[in-house]
This record gives sequence, C-alpha cells and structure tokens, in this order.
Amino acid sequence: MTVVAIAFYLFAICVVAGGLFTVISRNPVHSVLWLILAFLSSAGLFVLLGAEFVAMLLVIVYVGAVAVLFLFVVMMLDVDFAELKAEMAKYIPLALLIGVVILMQLTLALGAWNFAPDAMGLRANPTPAPDAVTNTAALGMLVYDKYFLLFQLAGLVLLVAMVGAIVLTLRHRTDIKRQDVLAQMYRDPAKAMELKDVKPGQGL
Repeated sequence: MTVVAIAFYLFAICVVAGGLFTVISRNPVHSVLWLILAFLSSAGLFVLLGAEFVAMLLVIVYVGAVAVLFLFVVMMLDVDFAELKAEMAKYIPLALLIGVVILMQLTLALGAWNFAPDAMGLRANPTPAPDAVTNTAALGMLVYDKYFLLFQLAGLVLLVAMVGAIVLTLRHRTDIKRQDVLAQMYRDPAKAMELKDVKPGQGL
C-alpha cells in the first residue's frame, strides 16, 4: 500500500468520524471542533486529488471563518439549546415526511439511472490537461462557464437555507429594552434634557 493510499484512508476516516461526532455530540463546542476536523480532512482529500486551490478555499473560508464564527457564537451567546430542541421536536413528523419523500425520489432516480457510453471517459477527464491550463483556471471555466446556472441555483438554495435558519431561531424577547431609531431622530431637544436646581449641601 502506497503512502497516497494510506493518506486517503486516513483522511476519509477522519471525515466520516468528524461528521458523525458533529451530529451526535451533546456539547455544541465539541460539535464545532469535530466539524473543523471534518473540514481539514476534506481539504487533505482535495490535496490528494490535485485540487490545491479548493483545499485552500476550504481551509480559509470554512475553517478560518465559518467554523470559528460558529465557535464564537456558541461560546459567547447564552443560548438555551434544551429549549431550542424542545421547540424543534414538534417539527419531527414533518421532517420525517420530507425525508421519506426525498428517499423515494432518490430511489426512483437511481432505479432509472443509465450511464452514458462515454461516462467513464468524461469522469477521467473533467478538466483540460494540467499542462494546457492551470488548476484554478480550469475550475473557473467549469464553475462560471459550463455550470454557471447550477452554481447560481446552489447559491439560491444556500440563501433560502440561511433565511430559514434565521426565521427558526429568531426570538422576540419582551423583557429587554430595544432601540427606537425613529423616536431618537424625532425627539425634541428642548424636552430631551431637564435642568435641576440643586441646592448646596443637598443631593438629588
């Protein structure tokens, strides 16, 4: 077994283990740390595939920004995860129904799947030869030229997911004082301050 094969199995095991423990960990901080391990291992797999640019993007964007942001949010905000889980429990039947529908769709798609005659050749050569164009340029031509519509649709799906997460976690608390910008702008300066005539030797 070569060193590349050993590295592949090592990174693959770390990705699967990191994703599994991210889901089943009870401590949110531990979940974020396992997620960082999964990201780093995925970057290692991309390096083995020769996609160094994608690997660096994965490390810089996901590990350096997203995962660290998650970690700061989890550690600095006083989030009651037990209350959130209790409120999410009522959506479990709907989630199971959606999951069953998706599994049925995947089963139908795989049952009617037919490989094209030149599928293996296309899989072997998804990009031009390395001596003809650089890795980053080949990736740019694929994402922003050949699969531009799919790339934009993927961004739209991520936007909808982000809006949905904000809507599900938005809580309006009544016991805190909120800023009223219009009241501050339209206030009367003559009534905003009151002068007190304090006598010597007396307090307010």
